[in-house]
Amino acid sequence: MGWVKGEVRELTRWTERLFSLRVDADVEPFKAGQYNRLRLFIGDEWVARPYSYVNPPDVRPLEFHLVAVPEGPLTSRLMHMEPGDEVELMPRSTGLFTLDQLPDARDLWLLATGTGLGPFLSILGTDEPWRRFENIRLVHSVRHGAELSYRDRIRAFAQRAPERFHYQPLVTREALEDIPQSRISVALQDGQLEALCGLGIDARHSQVMICGNPGMVRDTQAVLKTRGMQRNRRGHPGQITVENYW
Repeated sequence: MGWVKGEVRELTRWTERLFSLRVDADVEPFKAGQYNRLRLFIGDEWVARPYSYVNPPDVRPLEFHLVAVPEGPLTSRLMHMEPGDEVELMPRSTGLFTLDQLPDARDLWLLATGTGLGPFLSILGTDEPWRRFENIRLVHSVRHGAELSYRDRIRAFAQRAPERFHYQPLVTREALEDIPQSRISVALQDGQLEALCGLGIDARHSQVMICGNPGMVRDTQAVLKTRGMQRNRRGHPGQITVENYW
């Protein structure tokens, strides 16, 4: 399958290494939660990596939330792109981290670390989660408070349904007055997370989507499994849907 050319429209820097890239490209329709691949010709070869969409499917330009990886050849180039620069994408998106893979439930929990927030913003920008779930909780854990990106967009979700939606930020390496310092798995295990969110997590009422670094995904799943919750697999419905994002 060939690649399509994309034109950079805007780059937003959140921190020295954390940024968002908006790109115009003629890609096929996709589902919220799916990802594409970005590639550049670097040195003497093409370098490509997968990145989830931040934008909902009906919104353009395409948007990606990225962190520059030390010694990473692609992100170190992408973070310095300017409007008008070109980057290539696949014409067709992929991925099963989408709401149509989830059984129905009363509550939807979205647990993210770092740039794993991206696919959840795409999902929340559609009507489906608001139509299907009575309660929605978005939890975003980062190392430092400056990495809590997209606060304005998240605030708009809260204004859309303040009685149904709650956003809970966490930081792990900085003591802040208004944001708890804890990892998602620890806050879940000791009960702090549910107390902060005003809602319990259990196998009967909850669907939990987890997107972030593999350690968080592993540890959070382990806590949930002690509550009788299982991975959601094709043909074997469960309560946990995961995507490693590293």
